[in-house]
Amino acid sequence: MSLQLTNPLAFLDLETTGTNVVHDRIIEIAMIKLMPGGKRLTFYKRVNPEQAIPIESSLIHGIYAEDLKDKPTFKQIGKELIAFLKGADLAGFNLLRFDIPILAESFLRAELDFKVENRKIVDVQKLFHLMEKRTLKAAYLFYCQKELEGAHNAMVDIEATLEILIEQVKRYENQSVVDSLGNPLGVIKNDIATLHHLTNTHMVDFAGRMVYNEQQIPVFNFGKHKGKAVSEVLKLEPSYYNWMLQGDFPLDTKRKLTQIKMGMMQA
Repeated sequence: MSLQLTNPLAFLDLETTGTNVVHDRIIEIAMIKLMPGGKRLTFYKRVNPEQAIPIESSLIHGIYAEDLKDKPTFKQIGKELIAFLKGADLAGFNLLRFDIPILAESFLRAELDFKVENRKIVDVQKLFHLMEKRTLKAAYLFYCQKELEGAHNAMVDIEATLEILIEQVKRYENQSVVDSLGNPLGVIKNDIATLHHLTNTHMVDFAGRMVYNEQQIPVFNFGKHKGKAVSEVLKLEPSYYNWMLQGDFPLDTKRKLTQIKMGMMQA
């Protein structure tokens, strides 16, 4: 079975110095771009993070500072990465909560323009959790009946993720999906737009500090204004915008907040 594609689909996995989207850095990038005709293109780079790698992280992925001292920085490979991803939709395991946010943050720090707004996104982990509720290693064993050897090597992980998505579509095609409250979400189809709709969240920014409510209005998803419309908060408490811009929030969050504020001014 092959995935039915309209656009190229780039499977993405990152290894990093840690799990903090704001402060940690990418050290390994692996991608497989699946073309509509079935051809596969690969992209693999190790990256000098220009900061220390905690030993706790190195013990997980096996990458140490010594391995990266002569590798290019993210800024040096950023344009090549953008070119590889041109026109491609995105897929990966937990990419909505981690890989895309930290990738977007890295592009913003490098002052490179990378947009995901017009791309379909399929989070294989979310589809797995919707249907079976479990980890990449468990998913690989469950769907592919194989043990995952070398987990936390980016290329090993992303090869497994690609295989899992194909098996998921094969297993669940035409089955209905409901959320944790029993609300219908749709039906599994061998179609990236459908998978995007099922696995994508209502987040406005990648960190999930702002989300769309049922009326598709951006609302805050944290703190004292949780559940309140972002535009109303900025109107009634203008200082909240400055507080967030000066605070320890991801650059993507600050950018999305500014876009909402600018939209209010133009309305």
